[in-house]
Amino acid sequence: MLHVMFNVDCNPVGKQRPKFRKIGNFVQTYTPKKTVDFEQQVRKAAEKAMGGMEPLETPVALYCYVRLLPGRSFPKKRLEACLNGLERPKKPDLDNVVKAVQDALNGVIYKDDAQIVSLHATKKYDMNPGVEIL
Repeated sequence: MLHVMFNVDCNPVGKQRPKFRKIGNFVQTYTPKKTVDFEQQVRKAAEKAMGGMEPLETPVALYCYVRLLPGRSFPKKRLEACLNGLERPKKPDLDNVVKAVQDALNGVIYKDDAQIVSLHATKKYDMNPGVEIL
């Protein structure tokens, strides 16, 4: 069994809905920059972790451990509660962060995210934001 584990040190972003803009008589669809930037960071870390190996073609279990910065305006008592796991973040939606990670791993870790047969994800506050992926 192959294990690929890596860390992405950045501010996790949930997958945003596509945006639309009209140019003349045409409508262009695009992915918001925050989503594109986050997916690129995850993809680069995944490529490095794979070390040139081909994407897996087997069933895959995906574990995502999402670390988010507490709010800057949190009072000291609330900050301590957040860092001790007594309060969990509400935003961004965990499923949207995981979707961005899954899309970023397509063609790098696995051929298609349809290969994911088991998924575990959690989010918590941490002073070092990022995503640990296994």
